[in-house]
Order: sequence, then structure tokens, then C-alpha cells
Amino acid sequence: MSDTPETTPVTIETMVKEILGTIDREREREIVSRRFGLYDRKETLEQIGELLGITRERVRQLEKSVVIRLKTSSDKDLPHVADIEKKLIAKLNETGGVARINQLTGSFVDTNDRIAQSRVSFIAHLCPRLIVIDDNDHFYHSVAIKSAHDDKALRDRVAKIIAAIKTLGAPVKIEVIAEAVGDKDVTHVAALASTSKHLATLNGVWGLVKWPMVNPKNIRDKIYVILHVQGKPLHFNEISKAIKGSEFKRKDVTTQAIHNELIKDGRFVLIGRGIYALKEWGYAKGTVADIISEVLKAAHEPLHRDEIVKRVLKSRQVKETTILLNLQGKAQFKRVAKATYALAE
Repeated sequence: MSDTPETTPVTIETMVKEILGTIDREREREIVSRRFGLYDRKETLEQIGELLGITRERVRQLEKSVVIRLKTSSDKDLPHVADIEKKLIAKLNETGGVARINQLTGSFVDTNDRIAQSRVSFIAHLCPRLIVIDDNDHFYHSVAIKSAHDDKALRDRVAKIIAAIKTLGAPVKIEVIAEAVGDKDVTHVAALASTSKHLATLNGVWGLVKWPMVNPKNIRDKIYVILHVQGKPLHFNEISKAIKGSEFKRKDVTTQAIHNELIKDGRFVLIGRGIYALKEWGYAKGTVADIISEVLKAAHEPLHRDEIVKRVLKSRQVKETTILLNLQGKAQFKRVAKATYALAE
């Protein structure tokens, strides 16, 4: 808008409208608008071809032709694109040279919805110094600075990061990954990793998207992450509170649902009244009487009740009186001397 005062910011919507206004043919404007989803959902080549009465290949040709023509237009012919390109590059420099489109869009609009993201993506497609990675099975919709890496180089670097994480075999901090791929720019490595649909991050560590520690998909996985991060047994109420205060995408779950999953999943062991631990920490399922039996079996000799209590408390968070009542009240144990017990025959 040539008559717009410099003090008045030009909105993304206005920019898109003005850019479309430079396209002479209505059919071409329609194709670009629908393919990029500038005012509604994105449409396929087939859908647009059927609407306009042309083949999908013709739609593809026209779209490509218009975008190339717009991209090579002068600043005078294409209003404001040079300005937003500078702003996009400045933002990308802060985020490691590449960023997902939703992250970028949030820096330019108040409402970071799907249409706003499509408009920013459309403008980025027209910026000579930027490359756009379209959403597909392997990548999130992203934008990168062209001088930092072309399309192929970006994809190759991301593949290298994925390979490094697979080799490491467990979720790790981004610094470890950066060292593994030989890149000293940690921010850049994190930015590249964020574009991949094969990777995820949680609680400061990165890993493969299929790993529950970085991408818990259900309540059980979230419970596992909480216990693993805390590194100690927790009451189910504490686990529930931790999940609700976490970075998980869906964390509005009931305490009862959490308790139910703790009971059903073999990864968790009840070690006290409502207190659960991870089986991988060395805990075994069973009642207090079962644990006493294991203690006596492992000892291969009678033990004093104080020693039995001491050993049982290593794997169960219960009262001493609970252990003593089981020891004295169960037929599987017999007293062989004063305060000394063994397994009954």
C-alpha cells in the first residue's frame, strides 16, 4: 500500500491481498489462493482441477509458473515482501537458521492459526533468500535461510542428526547430539532437529519420536516419564499432580485414571500404600509376605526379625508393624529361635 504511512504496520493479510492483486488472471489467483490455503483449507491439485475444469497437471504448471513469476518480481512490483523477508531472516537467525512455520508465524500475528501460518508460508515462498520445507511424512512445515543450507543440505543434516540419536540409543541433551554430528552450534542442531517428524523433545532431552521418554502417547507412558525423571517412588496423587504440571501435550487426566493404569501396567510396582516404583529399579511385584519369603530364600538361613524388617524396607515402603504382622501371622514362616524366623517346610 503506497499511501500507507510508515508508522502504520502492514498486516500479513493485507500483504497477501496486495500480492494476489498483482496476479492479472483470476484463474491463477484462484489456484494460488486455494493451493496455499490463504483464505480456507489447502486444496489438492485434483480438487482445484475439478473445480476449474482443467487437469491436475495443468494446475501444477500454473501454480509453479505464478510462484516463479512472483518470486522474481521487483520490490516495486511485489509490495512489502523485501521487508518481511528481512524480518523473517532476523527471526531465523535467533532460532538457528531454521524454524517450523508455526513458530515463525507467532512472531508476526496475534492469532497463530492455520490460515495465518499458510499466509506466512506463502510469503516465505516468494522470498529469494529463504527456502520452505513443505509438510510431509518426514518434515514439519518449516522455513530456513537459504545461505545457511539449501534444501538437500538441510535434509541431509537432519538425517545425520537422526542417525546420531539412533546410535546413541537413548534420549540425550542436544549438546551431546551436536558433538556427535560435529556441529558446535547447538542452537542450529536443535533447530534442525525440531523440523523432523522422526524426533521429539521433552524435559530438555531429544530422542526418536517412538521413544516414550520424549513422546509419551498415553497415560502409562506419561506415568513412566514422571517416575523416571523423579528417580524415586511416588504416591499416585503425586504422580497425578506432576502430570498436570508437566510439558505433556495432553495432561488433563483424572487421578483415578492414573491409579488404574499404575495397577495394570507391568512397568510399575506397588511398594507401599498407594506408592509406586519402576520395575526396572529392581523392584518385584508381590505382597509383603512375598517379599519376606524372597528375603529368607536369598539368605539361605534363619534371620532375626530386625534384619528381616531392614531388608524388606529396601523394597517396600510400609510400616515395620505391617512386616512383623505378616511374619508372625503367616503359616509360611516359622520362628526357630527367639525373634528369629525361617521359611516353613
